[in-house]
Amino acid sequence: MSNKLIELEENATHTGPKGVINDWRRFKLESMDRENLPSAKKELLRQMSSPNKSKDDSRANLNRKMSVQEYELLKEEDEGCLKKYRRQCMEEMHNKLSFGPKFEGVHDLDSGEAFLEVIEKEHHSTVVVVHIYKIGIKGCEQLNSCLDCLATEYPTVKFCRIDAVASGAAERFSDEYLPTLLVYKAGELLGNFLSCTQHLSEEFFATDVETFLNSYGLLPEKELPKLEDEEENDVE
Repeated sequence: MSNKLIELEENATHTGPKGVINDWRRFKLESMDRENLPSAKKELLRQMSSPNKSKDDSRANLNRKMSVQEYELLKEEDEGCLKKYRRQCMEEMHNKLSFGPKFEGVHDLDSGEAFLEVIEKEHHSTVVVVHIYKIGIKGCEQLNSCLDCLATEYPTVKFCRIDAVASGAAERFSDEYLPTLLVYKAGELLGNFLSCTQHLSEEFFATDVETFLNSYGLLPEKELPKLEDEEENDVE
């Protein structure tokens, strides 16, 4: 086996029961606060992850059975560390499966040309949600606020809004049909919801709009919260 292949094996994430145990063991060792450990445990850690061992010894060390001393050391405070490890694995998998551009906030479209451009030229994997509104029409302002919230939770979705007059289609989208939500992907119209607030309660929130769109399968999986944010919530 070539040196390059051996190096790839050592750096790769393992799969299967034994591989998961080895990955967990490595993660645990790297994340422990060694400075505050008793001297006996520091010595055990030194033996478990000695940098002076050869590559063959290192691979054998990863694949061997865990000793009683190692088990006692690694099981301490495992709950928090295991939670962090699982979250890291989920983030890595999510990043591998996620592709396409990401966006910030709701985009204001000022013309019919801008409306057509965002539909026709956006990335083929991007879901585009367009809110057609008019100032003073019931539900429009509230729906705009809801989309502001959803835009932070679904950064891979491009949320847009355009005034019915600015769109050049005021006759088609008359007041009785507002607010309207249009959903596109790869230039194809997936959802056309005229007077969409009729599907919601009198007082609705971002979660209600989210549930409504999800009932038609129009939103992707939500972004995972960042590991740092989750740790801060645990502390609080």
